[in-house]
Amino acid sequence: MAEITYTATGRRKSSVARVKMLPGSGQINVNEKTLETYFPRETLRMMIKQPIELCGLTGKYDITATVEGGGMTGQAGALRHGISRALTRMDNDLRPRLKKEGFLTRDPRLKERKKYGQKGARKRFQFSKR
Repeated sequence: MAEITYTATGRRKSSVARVKMLPGSGQINVNEKTLETYFPRETLRMMIKQPIELCGLTGKYDITATVEGGGMTGQAGALRHGISRALTRMDNDLRPRLKKEGFLTRDPRLKERKKYGQKGARKRFQFSKR
């Protein structure tokens, strides 16, 4: 009998993470690299593992993810969102716990657009009275 695979998509900023979860030893691979290689910052790795630790499933599922777009923090957030969604697909009873922690909510914050006649989104050019 084939093992059951749970898939989900997570998003944050301009990053998209496609997550596949299957029973295993707790190995996490991102873009065919280990988690430690792809995310060198400990804080990002902790952030990614939060939903798994919250549900008490550390070391029970192998996670393979493809992440694209955005920067490191956005990709880590997208991966956490994707893992959380995959966990709810696996067991719907975990949903209230993940929802309470805010892992199932897609972070809506995006970069504010640059306005014309300005240096950036908020920054103006230097004002000169004379």
